[in-house]
Amino acid sequence: MSLNKVQLIGNVGKDPDVRYLDSGVAVASFPLATTERAYTLANGTQVPERTEWHNIVLWRGLAQTAEKYVHKGDKLYIEGKIHSRSYDDQNGIKRYVVEIFADNMEMLTPRSMQTGGGGVSRTGDLSSQPSPSQSSDGADSDDLPF
Repeated sequence: MSLNKVQLIGNVGKDPDVRYLDSGVAVASFPLATTERAYTLANGTQVPERTEWHNIVLWRGLAQTAEKYVHKGDKLYIEGKIHSRSYDDQNGIKRYVVEIFADNMEMLTPRSMQTGGGGVSRTGDLSSQPSPSQSSDGADSDDLPF
């Protein structure tokens, strides 16, 4: 048995580069930064902060979602698979690329903080809804219908 699964939470390094194949399929790619915090060992040795950059690739609907809503600096949760490939550059040197092909993406940056603007704050949406303690039939909130 084998498993190829990656889970990342990080910040988008630049706006997604989206292209469409001849067949109309959307493909988006962008760098995602994950950072390990600095810490001090028990013996006093300081370990500095370390940032790792990941090449993220999205296909079809996820790519179209990224094109509309993902921007540089946004915090994302990415779940996918590691893919590696190689190619020969202009000088004939073999280059290797490791990419994360995302199967799932969750946007973690609140709408009100996204740089794209035009988004409605989630807190603004909740103001018109009754709080859990308010009840339309006057029953105690501890009473459950089952």
